[in-house]
Amino acid sequence: MNDHIYKIIEIVGSSTKSSDDAIQLAVAKAGTSVRNLDWFEVVETRGHIIDGKVAHYQVKLKIGFRLE
Repeated sequence: MNDHIYKIIEIVGSSTKSSDDAIQLAVAKAGTSVRNLDWFEVVETRGHIIDGKVAHYQVKLKIGFRLE
C-alpha cells in the first residue's frame, strides 16, 4: 500500500442559485487545472444581499489533492 501526501488549497465558489451550486462550480473549476482532487471541506458560507434578497451565495472550500 502506498502512502499518500496531500496538498490543500482554498478557493471560493459563487452562484446565484444556491450554496450547493457554488460548491459544484468551485470543484469543477478546480478540476480543470488541478489533478488528483480527493476531498473538500466547507470552511465558510456567506452571501451577498441586494434589495433584501439573496443575490449570490459564496462558499469557501478547502480542497485536498494527492501529490504525484
